[in-house]
Amino acid sequence: MRIFNPNPETLEALRGSNIELIIGVYNNDIENLANNAAAANDWVQTNIKAYLPDVRFRYIAVGNEIKPNDPMAPYVLLAMKNIHASLASEEIKVSTVIDMSLLGSSYPPSTGSFSEVATSYINPIVAFLATTGAPLLANVYPYFSYISNTQTINLNYALFTSPGVVVRDGNFEYQNLFAASMDALYSALEKVGGANVGVVVSESGWPSAGGIAATVENAGTYYSNLIKYSKNGTPKRPGYLETYLFAMFDENQKGPEETERNFGLFFPNKQPKYQQTSFS
Repeated sequence: MRIFNPNPETLEALRGSNIELIIGVYNNDIENLANNAAAANDWVQTNIKAYLPDVRFRYIAVGNEIKPNDPMAPYVLLAMKNIHASLASEEIKVSTVIDMSLLGSSYPPSTGSFSEVATSYINPIVAFLATTGAPLLANVYPYFSYISNTQTINLNYALFTSPGVVVRDGNFEYQNLFAASMDALYSALEKVGGANVGVVVSESGWPSAGGIAATVENAGTYYSNLIKYSKNGTPKRPGYLETYLFAMFDENQKGPEETERNFGLFFPNKQPKYQQTSFS
């Protein structure tokens, strides 16, 4: 599972559960952790080491969807390095979470590359990940690609339900937008020296209400197919693709778009929104 900040109650609840965890660093804490190695040590001691070995930490995500021009962007890599140095563990990997807006080109997937604005930010991070063996964490949402371009992108292509090949790119064939998006990201990584850097899908989901094509039926179709296809990887990188479903619960305080409140697998009252057999 993934939590976006070091919530003590959640961490206590996970003791002895054997559930592997992505734990996030607040975006607002990054500058301090970058400029103060002692603060990074304290963060690791308080939020990681205090729960070992009872909690199985898999990745530490230093920042979520930080853009190259954000004020904290210059501090992300240094914060990652300070936390990595404080861990004294090769099992817990330190990374950051990007969104797909960092790509300047994504179609066809083989042309995938980071935008000129993003390169000075992401290239050193990729080099660090290549050195430490950590994956890049990426939030991948075909839903948003679809609603921004419904005239070109077919709904079936976004939902994994296309009956045949939609995009041919050299030797690779694509029947779903998720795989095409992932291979565009892999191509971008290859172009900046990250051919050996893996990618973990740290978020992907589909809203069940509140906007274009946001229905329980479509969302259930997306989630069940995402689970199935993640087991097979993509044409460029076949094999198991570690993927996290967003999100556990609907969140009534999110926004401003109504769809942001409807990504949960469960309603706020803990009742399941979808048939569990759909996700087997």
